[in-house]
Order: sequence, then structure tokens, then C-alpha cells
Amino acid sequence: MANSSSESINLDSLSAPQLSQVKKQLDEELEHLTSSFAQLHAAQSRFRECLRCLQDKNKSAVLRENSSILVPLTNSLYVPGTLSSAFHVIVDIGTGFYVEKELKSAADFYESKVGELGGNIRDLEAIVQGKTNNVRVIEEVLRQKMAITAHQTPPP
Repeated sequence: MANSSSESINLDSLSAPQLSQVKKQLDEELEHLTSSFAQLHAAQSRFRECLRCLQDKNKSAVLRENSSILVPLTNSLYVPGTLSSAFHVIVDIGTGFYVEKELKSAADFYESKVGELGGNIRDLEAIVQGKTNNVRVIEEVLRQKMAITAHQTPPP
């Protein structure tokens, strides 16, 4: 098993309470990583939805300049608006910054974000799998130590 500084630890040399502490730390790390994993999936889904909307807009001839539209302010609040350009969109590039882009450029932006997040998800998945395997190894060593302790305890 490797700790955060990539040094090897001989699990047999640790006591049961020390193993329990290491397992607890790994469980906390796994919980955080799993939460991050879910957030990355959610972000990737939002970018895919943006990309889908752009693709639908390209197929639709209905939207023309000066068309009435509903502008989303939140997930459930929309206000009426007027489309000023049928060939440009406003793209949220992160941390509250917005940029006007042409449809193709916006689609490229979202495609790159989906791909980038896909790579991050794969990397994080490998880390989660490794930590999960480490937890299993620690649990097994802890079970063995507890079984040995139980057999060594003299009966009353």
C-alpha cells in the first residue's frame, strides 16, 4: 500500500488501531474523490447539453434575428428576450466570465470541454479504483490481525 508521499508501508508492521486509522483516512479520501467524480460527471453532462442545444439550433431555421426567446437566469427562472444574432451565442467560459462566440467556435469549445472532462474522469476513476483496492487490502490485514488476536486471548 502507498501513502500520499508514495512510500511503501508494510501493513504487517502496523497495529490494529493504526490499520483502523489508515483505513479511516482512506475512506475519507474515497468519499471526497467519489464526490469529485460525481461533480465531474455533472459538469460533463451540462457541457453535453450545451453542445446538444447548439446542434439543435443549427438544425432549426425557426430562430432568426429579433425572434422572441426565453433567457434562462437560473434552472427554473426565465425572462423574455429578443435574439440579437442568429449566428452568435454567449458562452460561459468559467468563473462568471462570458464570451460571445460563433456557433462553430462555441461547439468546438464545448466538445473540447467534454473531452477534457472525460480524460479527468478516467484519471480519477483509476485513482478511486487504486484507493478502493488499498482499502480492501487493509481490511483483509486487519481481519487477519483480529483473528490472530482472538485465538491468542486465553479463555476466562
